[in-house]
Amino acid sequence: MIAAVIARLRDARFLSLAFAGAMLGAAFLFPRAEAVRNRADLLLTLDITGSMNTRDYTLDGAPASRIEYAKRALRRLVADLPCPSRAGLAIFTEREPFLLFEPIDVCTNFAAIDAAIGALDWRMAWEGDSRISAGFFRAVEMARRIDADLVFVTDGQEAPPLPAYGAPVFEGKRGEVLGLILGAGGYEPAPIPKFDDRGREIGFYGADEVPHESRFGLAPPGAEQREGYNPRNAPFGGAMTIGTEHLSSVREPYLRQLAETTGLAYAHLEKPDGLAAALLAVAHPRPSLAPVDLRPAFAAAALAGFAILYLVIPLAEILLMRRRRSRLATALPRRLT
Repeated sequence: MIAAVIARLRDARFLSLAFAGAMLGAAFLFPRAEAVRNRADLLLTLDITGSMNTRDYTLDGAPASRIEYAKRALRRLVADLPCPSRAGLAIFTEREPFLLFEPIDVCTNFAAIDAAIGALDWRMAWEGDSRISAGFFRAVEMARRIDADLVFVTDGQEAPPLPAYGAPVFEGKRGEVLGLILGAGGYEPAPIPKFDDRGREIGFYGADEVPHESRFGLAPPGAEQREGYNPRNAPFGGAMTIGTEHLSSVREPYLRQLAETTGLAYAHLEKPDGLAAALLAVAHPRPSLAPVDLRPAFAAAALAGFAILYLVIPLAEILLMRRRRSRLATALPRRLT
């Protein structure tokens, strides 16, 4: 009985060796296949205006600006996107998004996209204003033109503040472009770093260095009660308004309103990972054939075959031989008697 089992194990050696060899051969002959996957086509747009330099995040144990934290999140997002997703890159300042490149394949061009995101800097801004709604609506239109979903990262702080009549009107079609507005920054107001004309940090903005009210268009209701009011020469009053615009926090209610207006989703940027799943849940489904690498599966199967050949079968033979010797040892005294 035991001899028959040992003979079968010897046959199993051949079978496991043949199986492992077949799997190694298949890894070379059939390295890839194709499967239908939902990809994402994205336009990643980063706000690089002054308030995004506010350091209310932490990276690797050190204070980090919103721009640096957002860059880490976007790089991780690109790394987590399924093939054959595509990603383009744009920056926003003043009231215009500027397209750096249109969506390209994230798997074929991952190194180039990752390097481009890593190189983004606030010094690339051409104006100091931050008209969030105008820039965001234009980014939506840009994404529509290139047939992509939008990821727009901003703290939502308008500089100067919106006029009394509010934000500009969104003229696009709600829901035509999907995607995600990522609100960057903490909920507690924090000082905004100030830099000189050579890019060296020289402190923080004070209350008297930034506009706290927009003086374009019609004056707000109640302006006639202000000191120095004149309906023709001083419709906003004679004194400058002092507020808290020199401090910055994420303007979440405002960003949620913009998201609702355009049909995008909103999320607060709390950690640099996990964005891919949230984005794919709200982006347009774009099923397409994607290459699937079969080599790891074949290699794992071959490894299992070698494990059976060189580990499982020898251990089984050792156990069977021990059992056979034990039976012979117990049967020998009976024969002697």
